[in-house]
Amino acid sequence: MAALVNCAGNDDIGPGGPLFSNLMDSSLLLSLTYNFDAYCPPSKRSRITPLICKTGEKAADEKQQPRSIDTLPDECLFEILRRLPGDKDRSNSACVSKRWLMLLCSIRSSELAARKKPRNEPLPDLNKDVSEGERESENSGYLTRRLDAEEATDIRLASVALGTCSRGGLGKLLIRGSNSTRVTDVGLSAIAHGCPSLRALSMWKVPLITDAGLSEIADGCPLLEKLDLCQCPQISDKGLIAVAQKCPGLTSLTIESCSSVGNEGLQAIGRCCPKLKSVTIKNCLHVGDQGVTSLVSSASSSLERLKLQTLSISDVALAVIGHYGKNIIDLSLSGLQNVYEKGFWVMGSTLGLQKLRSISITCCSGLTDIALQAIAKGSPFMKHLFVRKSCHLSDSGLSAFAESVKELENLHLEDCNQITLIGVLGALSKCSPHLKSLSLVRCLGIKDIAFAPVQLPSCMSLRSLTIRDCPGVTSASLQVVGKICPQLQNIDLGGQVGVTDTFLLPLIKSSDVGFVQVNLSGCVNVTDDLVTMLVKAHGSTLKMLNLHGCKKITDRSLLAIADGCSVIEDLDLSSCSVSDYGVAVLASARQLQLQILSLASCSKVTVKSLPFLGNLGQSMVGLNLQHCSLISARGMKLLEEKLWWCDIIS
Repeated sequence: MAALVNCAGNDDIGPGGPLFSNLMDSSLLLSLTYNFDAYCPPSKRSRITPLICKTGEKAADEKQQPRSIDTLPDECLFEILRRLPGDKDRSNSACVSKRWLMLLCSIRSSELAARKKPRNEPLPDLNKDVSEGERESENSGYLTRRLDAEEATDIRLASVALGTCSRGGLGKLLIRGSNSTRVTDVGLSAIAHGCPSLRALSMWKVPLITDAGLSEIADGCPLLEKLDLCQCPQISDKGLIAVAQKCPGLTSLTIESCSSVGNEGLQAIGRCCPKLKSVTIKNCLHVGDQGVTSLVSSASSSLERLKLQTLSISDVALAVIGHYGKNIIDLSLSGLQNVYEKGFWVMGSTLGLQKLRSISITCCSGLTDIALQAIAKGSPFMKHLFVRKSCHLSDSGLSAFAESVKELENLHLEDCNQITLIGVLGALSKCSPHLKSLSLVRCLGIKDIAFAPVQLPSCMSLRSLTIRDCPGVTSASLQVVGKICPQLQNIDLGGQVGVTDTFLLPLIKSSDVGFVQVNLSGCVNVTDDLVTMLVKAHGSTLKMLNLHGCKKITDRSLLAIADGCSVIEDLDLSSCSVSDYGVAVLASARQLQLQILSLASCSKVTVKSLPFLGNLGQSMVGLNLQHCSLISARGMKLLEEKLWWCDIIS
């Protein structure tokens, strides 16, 4: 029996042998049978259960599946990537995969191992050149990136965050999205982590961005100076409070159509941002007196520009602006339906707006003659006044304003139907000697007067006059204007359908210095005779001429322009009756240095004009050939190849 048991010829595994007591040690068995798939002792009865060994199969599997760094979990890969030595290395590594890109973007600047310098670092040798790695770390933030519509995605933002690190740093980011924009807090977090130099952030129509994303920007971009939010419905006071607490250097804030923003966010901005200079708040229904007054009173020492539009504020807010706005130089108030005459009067009577230089008031029913007079007395150094859609402002208020403000340079009245020509003449007689520009747009009360005043005012300083869409202005009014404003250089009579050659000739002859810009768009009764006279009198100074929609203008006018205009740069002949011959004459005038030419909707301009248009010269930067149906697509393509430097609209 012993012989049978020892038939293997080895007593090591027998009873009392050295391996018997360790028979259950699988590692020892594996060492003995490395080249076998199974161990089967040649005994009649097996004292142990045979152990199945898969070692050979494991080795084969390892050969079939090579090891990869991608098998590492995110935590390990994060630790590896944050130890990359430079910005260029991180940027290049981001090209491996989206996973690497998003991991790299999740690394904050403070977590980069390469940025952590030893404590006992030796002083730098000033004689040595700056290394490439040191150059990379100097991210001053002078780069600007803009993403529009479908370009705005989280992946694109992550790429921008890493790509700008090695090229100077991102300083300004503009996101112009839409209702389908897919930018989320993830993309904004990537910018926050990778762009600590960001100073200006503008987001329009990004419905998925929330307070969490804006808070990440506040944490990662403490140098933020300008914040512009438009149609961001999920951003509320919480996000603004985070910005106020983490970005004390904020100087400009714009909030438009953000339905969740209220008073608390503006209060925090006012308390925590002592350098705030410009604030614009539009169409935020939850912003009221409490938010505006707190903001203005807290930032009174620095606030210079304030624009409020369609807000639920009352006279109280305007009273606070008048008292605390001691450094405001530009004020715009629009669509404030709950502000009445008392609010405007108190704002001016507190005498706090002494530094105010420009004010714009649009669609505010509380603006009356008394209110405007109070504003003038409270801001005697005002230079620019813009009033739009005011139904209560009359001649007396305008005259009182002109008498109080002695440094007025620009007066713009639009949709003020109570203002008449007598009121305008009275204001000009009392206006400051610095008045340079007067604009009257859709003022239906301005009409020709039966008789002119005996003593007409003289306005020698006026250089620019705009009378647009005022149907009551005809020959008599323009003759009066020509007499009192002999130094006019810029004339805009767009939309004056009743103006004819006879009416304009006295105005053309009255100028002593020469017209520089003339806009006669929509003056359908103007003919070639007027253009010929205009070129003859002012051809040496005329730089811009707009004849859009003047259907009586023909090639004869182009002949006059080609012969008499030596410095003209901008010529608009859209919807005129010019033909190929006129274009050829214009192109053959060697003294012309046209930069912009518009022949849109000129039905007589055909493909025969293309060779002449191609010879207009290197000075051309813009050419409009829209709706020229007789010019083929092939001809337009050849023209684009010849004028490759010119922006051609077809």
